Amino acid sequence: MGTLRDVYIIGVGETAFGMLDDDYHILGQQAVRSAIKDAGVSWREIQSAFVGNGTNGITTGQRIFRDLGMCGKLPVINVESACSSGAMAVHSAYIRVAAGIDEIAIGVGCENASLHRESGSAPAPGEGDIEAFFGAVMVAKYALRAQRYIYETGTKVENLALVTVKNRRHATNNPFAWRKGKITVEEILSSRMISTPLTLDQCCAMTDGAGAVIVASEEIVKKLGITKPVRIAASTVVSGPFDVGFKDETGDDITTLGANKAYEESGIGPEDIDMVECHDAFTICEPLYYEAMGFCKRGEGMRMLLDGETTHGGKVVWSPRGGMLSYGHPMGASGAVQIVENVRQLRRVCTGYQVEGAKTALSHVTGGGVQGTQHAACTIHILTI
Repeated sequence: MGTLRDVYIIGVGETAFGMLDDDYHILGQQAVRSAIKDAGVSWREIQSAFVGNGTNGITTGQRIFRDLGMCGKLPVINVESACSSGAMAVHSAYIRVAAGIDEIAIGVGCENASLHRESGSAPAPGEGDIEAFFGAVMVAKYALRAQRYIYETGTKVENLALVTVKNRRHATNNPFAWRKGKITVEEILSSRMISTPLTLDQCCAMTDGAGAVIVASEEIVKKLGITKPVRIAASTVVSGPFDVGFKDETGDDITTLGANKAYEESGIGPEDIDMVECHDAFTICEPLYYEAMGFCKRGEGMRMLLDGETTHGGKVVWSPRGGMLSYGHPMGASGAVQIVENVRQLRRVCTGYQVEGAKTALSHVTGGGVQGTQHAACTIHILTI
């Protein structure tokens, strides 16, 4: 990559997650307004906008910025890459500022599933994909990975449930989280079976919500007098390697590829990361991603969880906001909100769920399923103070 300017996050905003009555564009507007207020800038100073959305149709960004009075004042560019859309919108805003095209840009992720999705339906790979044609909805794909992981490592289903226990506990005092507080392994395993071995409480819900991130150049940071800015040390997007042959379902090639690229770009390794927001759509995801991103050796992810290394007081706190297992997962919004929550952690404003001493934070979100790949896309950000 050529020489790029340093880019900082100067404003963030998010909505509470859940089954909401407001449509996606209203949620997006709420997040944008919060981010603008947080940044202390005028909307007139924002020079470009990128909006990530998964399922709510076309020209989603224009609907958000029209009602904010900003259409016609700046380019509004829509971004779609399934679950990776919101983070990819932030990445796109980052590139505009890093390349010197803009001084201030905004990335937004928003989604309302409950007003548009047929009740009881399950997310699947893209229309026309051969795996989708044969019924490989996302929960089934992850259930197969869980079965293989259990077989290869000898771990127990009860141990997978501990990911939900941890993440609900992390979310207890988070006002933006949907499902939080104490839950037992027994309650999780007795919830409705969705796809063996994954029960209902081991799966994220398709919820509604929005997040917005305003990025700016160092010159703007100095102008605003921000003394401890949050810097984007790495912002990477990779597409899934394609192979129709054998694929190791206990690995995650695209996540490893994206993480290694982010480590190289930032000069920061997994040993330097204080907290991670990952794509924990199902309980099996966390141990797979501990390993895929180099936080432990292959086959040792569950031991890392059982030893308490991924919670407060451990080596690195995973899903301190509660993750998707607590927030739910508005497809286009989750990646942006991961970044919002990481910024809040680095600013030390997460009362009741603050990661002590956090100076570096990583966010990871994959997107979509395409036959021959484990995921269609992966977006990773590393933030520092």
